[in-house]
Amino acid sequence: MRSTPLQMIALLPLTLILTREKKVILEAPNYDNDCVLANILAAHYLSSFDPVRARSYALAAESRLGKATLYEKAVFEAVSYLLSENMDDDVALELHSKLLKKFPKDLLSWKRVETLCSYMGRHDLSLPLFRKNEGQVYVNGMLAFCLIELGHLREAEEAARKGCEINENDSWAHHALCHVLQTECRFKEAVKFMEEHSDSWDSCSSLRFSHNWWHVAVCYLEGGSHISKVEEVYDHQMWKELEKDDAVARDVYTDALGLLLRLDTRGKLDDGFQDRLEKLADSLTDKVSDALVCPCAMWYQDWLFDITTIWALSKVEKTSLAHELLEGLKSRTSAMNPKKQKLMQKAILLAEAVYEYGKGNYEIALELLGLDFDAANYKVIGGSGLQMDVFNEIWYKLLLLNGKSSTGTLLKNTIISIYFGYIFVFSATNSAFTTPEPAAIEVLEKVTKQRDGAPFLWRLLVSHLYDQTRQVDSYTSTVYETLTFFWQEESYSMEGKEKAGISAGKKAKALESSYFKSA
Repeated sequence: MRSTPLQMIALLPLTLILTREKKVILEAPNYDNDCVLANILAAHYLSSFDPVRARSYALAAESRLGKATLYEKAVFEAVSYLLSENMDDDVALELHSKLLKKFPKDLLSWKRVETLCSYMGRHDLSLPLFRKNEGQVYVNGMLAFCLIELGHLREAEEAARKGCEINENDSWAHHALCHVLQTECRFKEAVKFMEEHSDSWDSCSSLRFSHNWWHVAVCYLEGGSHISKVEEVYDHQMWKELEKDDAVARDVYTDALGLLLRLDTRGKLDDGFQDRLEKLADSLTDKVSDALVCPCAMWYQDWLFDITTIWALSKVEKTSLAHELLEGLKSRTSAMNPKKQKLMQKAILLAEAVYEYGKGNYEIALELLGLDFDAANYKVIGGSGLQMDVFNEIWYKLLLLNGKSSTGTLLKNTIISIYFGYIFVFSATNSAFTTPEPAAIEVLEKVTKQRDGAPFLWRLLVSHLYDQTRQVDSYTSTVYETLTFFWQEESYSMEGKEKAGISAGKKAKALESSYFKSA
């Protein structure tokens, strides 16, 4: 017995949130091409990658409004506005809020609200709506994620665990709980929980499957596991997803980019990942022939994907393509309404900084980000707090790489002398004595208090600077082991913090061996 269009559409929240069956959306209009709901949802589904077909479905829905139900009319009004040119986020949220007040059990509309608020960087706006629907399947996972982004970790953990109790295979609840555990540096617990539930992800969409495994890989990385564990997850889970016939490549690439960028900030691309980055970068363009490489059809659909793609292309010296993507983002932003243009200027600035960072222009990249950068203020690109953290890591690295003396000389232009265990740093241009920018140390002290259990943050305070600057000074790698602890100890001594420098080194080492001792 075949389902009716409305029965099929009633299953859409499940298929969109959990499974690989998104294309069922396009089947509903085939059963009843007069169904407004079927046509407008098909239009929304196609809008990001096939706007011409999307427009035809939207027109079909509009032409049949005369016979539509109140619910169909409300959905049409909210969704069609999302598809309009120069859409205003606040108006879109208002229309969805009005829809959900009348039809609070519409999970698909709840998901659109979550996504909309995420791109607005305003999860606080969706919280009151979710609160009214706690206990409904899948809502707790969305509620938990909202609470996480607002910093309410205890409440978020409770909501996520409740979601798992309602449905133990709720991959969104799994994802939300992992967010909490990862944020609190409970890396081993996060990996154990996620791997125990990973069998239930086989039916998930590429977005959910690869992203959940991305969290596992980052937990291994942040917890100081052997790099082989990260490789294993990348190769056998995330990248392997692309072998499936119904895989959505862009979703997989987004997570791959996020992981490889994190490896870059830690100086670990050379640990077997440079080839993976080059292979990924080749996938981010459309190669017509050996002599002709064109922009990729996946560009300009998602800001986080585009910005990390700019980094990848510039990092592997596909600079002209990276620049083309950057200029394309600027062009598209200039066509937005003034309100949206102003909001997205941060996204453009971040894209410019990442472009320069990928090329190795660290001074320019830092000038673009400034000395008061906080990635949490750039969530308009659609990333979660944990996804955005990698941009903070870039900034921490840039602060250290661009440490300035009182005369403003950059650290990368210095000569390093080691004499009886002490480090003396002199400018290559004027011999002025140079120390790291105090702002860098203050920032890192602050973030290590916020995430006390993150080895990488402590390692930044100790030795990671010189592991990251091998491209700046060719001799750095030869003195790396000697510099490992003396650099940070000397940096702190300039601030009267010799003991703190030694303590930071011990803390980093202890944490690196505490999470995955047997890995």
